[in-house]
Amino acid sequence: MFSLDIGRVGGIVGAKDDLIGARYRVFAPDMLRSLLSTSIKVAIPAALAFGGPAFGQAVAPTPASPPAANPVTPPLVPFVVQPLPTLSPAQAAFLATWLQNGADQGLTTDPVQISPSGGDALVRSVLDRARALHGGRVGTSDFLSIWAIRPAPYDPLPAFAKAVAEDRLPQWTASLTPPYAGYDGLKKGLAAYEAIRDAGGWPKLDAKAGPDAIRARLAIEDKSITSNESLVDVIQRAQRRYGLNPTGQLDARTLAALNVPVEDRIAAIMANMERWRWLPRELPVNRVQVNIAAAVLTVFEGDSPVASMRAVTGRPGNETPMIASSIHSIVVNPQWNVPTSIATKELWPKGRAALLREGYKIVGTPEKGQRIVQPSGPGNALGRLKFDFDNPFAIYLHDTPARAKFASYDRLASHGCIRLEKPLPLAELMLKNDPIFSGQVQTVIDAGKTQRVKLPQEVAVYLLYWTAFASANGTMNFRADPYGWDKLLAEKIEASSRRAAALATASKEQ
Repeated sequence: MFSLDIGRVGGIVGAKDDLIGARYRVFAPDMLRSLLSTSIKVAIPAALAFGGPAFGQAVAPTPASPPAANPVTPPLVPFVVQPLPTLSPAQAAFLATWLQNGADQGLTTDPVQISPSGGDALVRSVLDRARALHGGRVGTSDFLSIWAIRPAPYDPLPAFAKAVAEDRLPQWTASLTPPYAGYDGLKKGLAAYEAIRDAGGWPKLDAKAGPDAIRARLAIEDKSITSNESLVDVIQRAQRRYGLNPTGQLDARTLAALNVPVEDRIAAIMANMERWRWLPRELPVNRVQVNIAAAVLTVFEGDSPVASMRAVTGRPGNETPMIASSIHSIVVNPQWNVPTSIATKELWPKGRAALLREGYKIVGTPEKGQRIVQPSGPGNALGRLKFDFDNPFAIYLHDTPARAKFASYDRLASHGCIRLEKPLPLAELMLKNDPIFSGQVQTVIDAGKTQRVKLPQEVAVYLLYWTAFASANGTMNFRADPYGWDKLLAEKIEASSRRAAALATASKEQ
């Protein structure tokens, strides 16, 4: 029996050998489509993935045109078949032990997992774990649509078979996780917070907590506290870790951050480790990154951060999506074509006369439809600069005349786009190699004309949702989970891992 593994080709997920129990893997996604479009009768479980008949039934022909009077059966499509490698006893023992590290990698909260003892069941479990570590445990079919970053398809079998043949399994397993310090920091943080959980967690504080109780609570997470350090300094350090205003006072927001259960901190770490697994193995060395949850933009050149600024990102209900794209142009003195959703909820209720008094234009007719346009100018909602990149959500980076929010520690207030604290320096940085516009952005703005400036080289942009990360000294930092994505993703990871474990157990018992 064959298992037709078509991965994520064309958005279709085929049956995989770890779900079926086949001894061979077939690598022919394009051939599969050809096979299923012929009149060949095939009895394979892969048909189930296409809504076809149950195993043992024939796959009906799906001709592209009416059959000829004397139909000719097409020849069989050739397959390239790769058998699962046979493990030595030492290799099987190493992999069985390796499979137990799912909790260490944020793939489950259960430190004890049942794994197959050997044979093909063990190999299939190893391949399943490899896919999870390389591209994420949660399948993209289970993503929210707004999680628009998608991991690249990955088939671990060829590299695994090579590692078995060369007896280099430790090196192969080590190569599966994301090659980023950010991921490694989270892995260490996960171990630390699981140890806190196993020791009983931390006590809940109230506003009447005394200095000793506060210091003892903070010391659970902050091992650098010394006996002669002032409590104000200790609280300020904690507030910075949580992204709060470092007042040194146990205010309501600080108290709420301290009382987040350790289980929720672990869930946040797991979710962020999973998001690292979605990223490509090599990020562009020159790029712009936005941390949506922290509302901060960072510019990287040569893979090192060279500039950072505060941003304003989407409020809950108007979430900024996770996106990977490239900034291709900057619009100077943009006009704002008000999205229908904003116009309907916020502008049309003001009435036509009020909109005209505020400087908006109403384009079109009631019969054929109308839309609201805000002309360019100092009061335009997009400010003087708009940074464009392709995406299905009509999201972009832009200037804003409303500057007060940048002084706040709570900057999730937009309709989904990203407002920038320092758009002019960012534009100058992107245009520094342009012979016409280098150093001239302000001059072009002052001219008042709306124009699109194409970048001399597109700049990669990543909108990411980081709510947990480790600093250089290994200290864990957390941000609020304004969209509730951490807990949801952690639940999806756990559910997927339990399904994989159940399949492994069932395969072992067969």
